[in-house]
Amino acid sequence: MSIKKQLAAEAAIEMIEDGMIVGLGTGSTSSIAIDLIGKKVSEGLNILGIPTSKASENQATSLGIPLTSLSTHPSIDLAIDGADEVSPSLDLIKGLGGALVREKIVENQSKKLVIIIDDSKLVPQLGACPLPVEIIFFGHESTSTSLASLGCTPVLRMDGDKPFISDNGNVIYHCTFPNAISNPSDLALKIEKIPGVVTSGLFVNMADIVLVGSDDGLQTLKRS
Repeated sequence: MSIKKQLAAEAAIEMIEDGMIVGLGTGSTSSIAIDLIGKKVSEGLNILGIPTSKASENQATSLGIPLTSLSTHPSIDLAIDGADEVSPSLDLIKGLGGALVREKIVENQSKKLVIIIDDSKLVPQLGACPLPVEIIFFGHESTSTSLASLGCTPVLRMDGDKPFISDNGNVIYHCTFPNAISNPSDLALKIEKIPGVVTSGLFVNMADIVLVGSDDGLQTLKRS
């Protein structure tokens, strides 16, 4: 377990209060947070969780964390999740774990989104890593051609010798932008307009707090 990730996750858990509805993220760092929440629940913390993936749902259930849904609780008090990249303005690339659609839905309904990362995820400009884009299976090859017209190289995510299928039954393309992403907001809008696209892994103006674990301790970044 990464000590840096553990440090960030521990700080995020301290923000959870009794009676909250909590969004449960997906990925290696979020998994640490869910473990910590499970321990708190076993000690008497009273919350309801809304998972962002089947993997997070299974983990939470195994730990005895009571779950609910957006249909029952459409307003979430706090969501805790990781990120693949974080820019100086706290825009994010998320979704290399394959859960970007549910993450975006849950976190859009959250009053506060707390991102937990180690310092390797901080970048001067988004786009060093591929940008995940979830696409409806029907006609996905044509949709990927439209994505390529935006200046990227889209590569279908595979699961062995078959396309990776998301929890929503869709495929995901990893899009590499050779010159990084200069305007995340503009690019997100252009991608969303392509027929067949469900959403991209660009999370713009969504993170409220980013907790960064490093060798020097914990750094707290807040959106201005």
